[in-house]
Amino acid sequence: MQISKDMLIGELVQMHEAVAPMLMKAGMHCLGCPSAQSESLEEACMVHGIDCETLVSNMNQVLAAL
Repeated sequence: MQISKDMLIGELVQMHEAVAPMLMKAGMHCLGCPSAQSESLEEACMVHGIDCETLVSNMNQVLAAL
């Protein structure tokens, strides 16, 4: 399972139970918002001022270890 910045938030939270807590820890507390579900991870990172490449890399490392 590999995450990319082009994936939609809605897809990501359904991938694995560990994804939502990782996104919330990064500062994305609006995962349940209808508009967030159709945003890409890259778009959500821009809105929240988060470095997307770093987040994707960290999330993929965590998921690879599970």
